[in-house]
Amino acid sequence: MAAVLLAVLSTTAHAQQPLAVAPERLEFLSRLDFHMYASGMSEGDIQFHWATDFGGDVDLVDYVTGRLSIVARYGAVLGDEFQPFDPNQTAYLLEASSSWRTKPAELAVAFSHVSRHLSDRPKVATVAWNTLRARALRQLAVSGGTLDLRADAGVVTNRAFVDYEWMISGEATFTRPIRPKVRWYARAAGESWGVDERYDRSTQRGGRLESGLTLAGRGANLDLFVGYEQVIDANAFELTPRRWPFAGFRLESR
Repeated sequence: MAAVLLAVLSTTAHAQQPLAVAPERLEFLSRLDFHMYASGMSEGDIQFHWATDFGGDVDLVDYVTGRLSIVARYGAVLGDEFQPFDPNQTAYLLEASSSWRTKPAELAVAFSHVSRHLSDRPKVATVAWNTLRARALRQLAVSGGTLDLRADAGVVTNRAFVDYEWMISGEATFTRPIRPKVRWYARAAGESWGVDERYDRSTQRGGRLESGLTLAGRGANLDLFVGYEQVIDANAFELTPRRWPFAGFRLESR
């Protein structure tokens, strides 16, 4: 995706849609994951001090050869322009996907809707787009740990106040246990968005590097992490990329 909130909604936040073990027979509501995310950004702009995201995804039906899933998420960027922890930009993500399990990977088709908004400020314009995506998920055993891979490619089917036409993205997460309930992980993610000539600019590229520890509890996991990212169109109405280091936490249900 492409925006501060988009980066949060697509890569961080969300690490990635997890692979699920196929059941022996058709199951309804076979998986439900919920997460809360917050990070502090080292950025001089008074509008960009914190990024937050919360939401969940659920497998509505697992039909053994694949699954039907939905995702709903909300993200906000906070600064201190008018008050401490002042939310200024928000975004919503809704997605539905259907997958097919193959021997090397799980393949899926997904349709997503993203809507961006100014918070506690006059509405300037509608900012939104829909994307039809092809997706591949795979997990490998590597060097005493696991490597989770994800790749997306898609076309923008509808849009308002953006110039996006197509997208490709990839993400790799390596996880290794270091204690019975402590894991170390490292994640790299990147994305490219093709654009039309509306704003006289070329393909937009962003990425994120993140590393931290996962503390496993009986009901949830807690990630503590640091990283660095380049975010495409960080401000919905400036259309310029920004870079910053960050540190934060992610709480995920098990």
